Amino acid sequence: MAYEIPVTQARAELADLINRVVYGGERVVVTRHGKPLVALVSADDLRRLEEAEGAGETPVVSTVAGVREVASAPREHGRFGIAAEHRGVAGS
Repeated sequence: MAYEIPVTQARAELADLINRVVYGGERVVVTRHGKPLVALVSADDLRRLEEAEGAGETPVVSTVAGVREVASAPREHGRFGIAAEHRGVAGS
């Protein structure tokens, strides 16, 4: 769970917040008007987040690349009153 603090208070307590993150292993969410603005995390947490983010990109791209076009069932275009139709990309 992250510790939340308003931006005005975080400004005044930045050194203490950094110590809490680095030495206490806490995560701090800085808020403005009660909404999350930024998060203070340790450099190790950031590294893990970036590794997880990078690892997640490849499967998404390969999954999307594997999507193929499927023809609609007969009379489906008029069934729900939908006037648009996907015609694919020219040259593919």
